[in-house]
Order: sequence, then C-alpha cells, then structure tokens
Amino acid sequence: MRLVRHVWPDLPAWLAELDDTRFQPYVDYTKEFLVWCGVLTFACELGSRRQIDYDLREMEGAMLENLNRLAGAKQESLPVHKTVSHALVDHMGVGQFVGLQTRMVRWVIRSKVLDVCRLMGWLLVAVDGTGYVSFKKRHCPRCLRFRTQDGFRYRHHVLEAKIVGPGGLAISIAHEMIENPAGLTEDQYDNLKQDCELKAFERLANRLAKCFPRLRICLLGDSIFACGPVISICEANKWKYAFTFKQGRTPALWEDFEALQQLSPQNSLFRDLPDKTKQYYQWVNRLQFDDSDHRHHEFDAIQLREINQPKDTTFAWITNLPVSQRTVTAIADHGGRGRWIIENQGFNYQKNSGLNLEHAYSHDPDGLKIFYTLLQIAHMIMQLLIKSNLLKNLASQYEKANAIALFGSLKNIPRRLLECFRNYLIPDEAFDFEAARHMQIRLDTS
Repeated sequence: MRLVRHVWPDLPAWLAELDDTRFQPYVDYTKEFLVWCGVLTFACELGSRRQIDYDLREMEGAMLENLNRLAGAKQESLPVHKTVSHALVDHMGVGQFVGLQTRMVRWVIRSKVLDVCRLMGWLLVAVDGTGYVSFKKRHCPRCLRFRTQDGFRYRHHVLEAKIVGPGGLAISIAHEMIENPAGLTEDQYDNLKQDCELKAFERLANRLAKCFPRLRICLLGDSIFACGPVISICEANKWKYAFTFKQGRTPALWEDFEALQQLSPQNSLFRDLPDKTKQYYQWVNRLQFDDSDHRHHEFDAIQLREINQPKDTTFAWITNLPVSQRTVTAIADHGGRGRWIIENQGFNYQKNSGLNLEHAYSHDPDGLKIFYTLLQIAHMIMQLLIKSNLLKNLASQYEKANAIALFGSLKNIPRRLLECFRNYLIPDEAFDFEAARHMQIRLDTS
C-alpha cells in the first residue's frame, strides 16, 4: 500500500474523477471501492471474476476494512462479482480505464523510476501482438475469424506496447485491440481483409504520440515491423527503433547488407562471455532502403553470431540508433534482444500465471477491454513491488538473503498478498500519504 501511495499520490483523485452513470440514490458501492475490487482480482491473481465471491468475501472482516481504507470508503459489505462487472462495464466505459492506465504510466515515467529502462536516453518500448480470448462461435461483430481443422475459430487479439527493462520488467504503456469493423456480418468475412498487427500499429502509434508527445521512445519489434510504413511512422514521430532483420522479410535489402559487410571489415567486434560463448558483431552504417511507396529510408544494420557448442545462433536488427564500436553491444543486448521480454515476462507470464490472460473475464465486448486494462494496471503495480528494493528491504528485516528466501518463490507473492488482505488488518501507516512521500524506490537492475 505504501508503494501505491508513494508512486501515485493522486490516484484517489483520479478515481474520484471517473464518470459513473449509475442512479446514485440506488448505489450501494462507491466506484472507487469497485475499481479496487477489480484491480485486486488481478493483483491477487484470482484467475477468474467469479473468485471474487469466494476469495475476497471469505473472512470478510479484515478484507472489508482493508479495502475500505484503500478506497477511502465506508462500505458495510463486500460486493459479488456481478456487481463489480455491472458498474465497471455498463456505467463507466472503456475509455476511462485506458485513460487511468495512461495517467499511472505517465506518473511512473516522470518519477524517473523507469530510467533504468532507457538505452542511450531513449525509453525502450517493445511492441508485439498476442491472442487474448478465443471462442468456438462468433462472439461479436468485431471478432477475427481463423480457419481450423474443425471449421472456424473466432478470436480477439491485442497489440501491446510495453516498457521493457532489466530483470524482465514489462510494463504496459498502451495497447490497441486488433478487431474488425463494427457491424460486420458472417457473410462478409470471405471478402474482407481482416484487421492485423500493422493496421493496429498505426492506431497504437497515434495513441502513443498523443498521450506521450515528448517522450523519447525507442521501439523494439520483430521482423513484421521492419517495413516502410512502420519506419515512416517512427521517423514522423522522431522515435528510435530496433527491429528484427530477416532475409525473407526484405530479401533485396538483406543482399545489400551482406555485400556491404564485405566492404567494411572495420565494422566488427569480437567478445568472449564468461560462459565461454563467443560473440561476433558486424554492422553496416547508413544502409539505404526504398519501400514499396517509394519512400527513402536510411538506417544501420547489425548482425550478431553467437558461437556456443553444440549450437550456433545468428541474430540481426535494423536500427536508427547510431551503431559504432562503443554502442553496438548495448544496442544488440538491451535493444534488439530486449524485445523478447514482452513475450517471456510479458505475455507468457500473464497467460500462464493466475492473471489468466486468455480467460474471458467478460462476454461483453467492452467488458473484455475493461478487464484487460485492469489486468495491465494490476500487473504494473505488482511488478513495481516485486522488482523494486521494497521486497529486499523486507527480507532483510527477517534476516533472509532475498525475497525468494522469504517467500519461497516470487510466484507466491500474489497469494501471500491475498492472505494478508483476508486475515490481517494492515497497519494505518501503510495507508499514510505523508509517510509514503519519504520512501525511496529503486528498481533491481540485476
């Protein structure tokens, strides 16, 4: 709670500003209280909305009091999950929660907590798409349709932009749903070019530019983003980028890259790692590229060969960051390879943990988006807790070497948080804004 009070001192005011269209004389639960119920569903990794009725309502005394102090409310009972969903989905709307997430991320960036996620002064933001929920039958007019062996599958996908950094940090800064136009009928699928990551990227980029106009962003992405339209958007917004470079994506450009490598043997670097892996970097500066719309682009390209018996691996990236003997390893290691964090510590964790990303927390199309946003907000809060010095300080109080020695595993922390809320009346000082102001939070860069 001290973390929330310290990082987001204005969060209570932001929650109070959310529009609530419920008929107020009949309202039993305040909007702040219900929003926190939704956030705790994910922070405690309950796995489904229905678990609110079991895990939050059991032993109601301590849970109710803790939630009241967290939300600044005076509720006399805890809500059922249908009450939470009804208020958030039917009376508050998607845009407000997306705006809340933007405010929270903007505040973290301004507090300089995420400065460890910068490369040469540019904030590393990985972009990638993933499946969200899937249905056997058509769920809504915006579903994407995919052919399978058994017929068709209807899915909702999302394009995520996550700030990535050391220690596997992956904080969602913005997202864009990959979905078809509203009003689409079943008969129109065959003649429709469905929404995709590149179309969604244009919308996502517009949102990033609008919400963070002065933020120095370096985008990271796989080879699908190494194309003219995406590079043009980055150039227009004065962003840096480091995208995976593959021969099959742009074969002519790859041929030019291989030919120019032979002409610039001085652009190379050897490195031996402690695990006996040998790394060989080669790069080409000012590689020329004309896209399909005849737009001219100029960037650098890096190739990394890793020799580690019995398997050797080759990686390559294009980037408009300045590549040299001094910068090539940082750009490759923290920039190009940092993209994997969004898949591993981002999507894989959210899908295979109690966050249960692929679970349909609502069948309402707007409800899906609202609960997805709440999941990202809760994940951001928990990452700042787990990856900061707060747990290290707590472990030292119990004379433990680290948080793993204290909790057994970092995966146990959400469960311990739930048990704490249910069984233990959290001390008043944990909710004290004045005490929280004097805290110091540093992210673990190991």
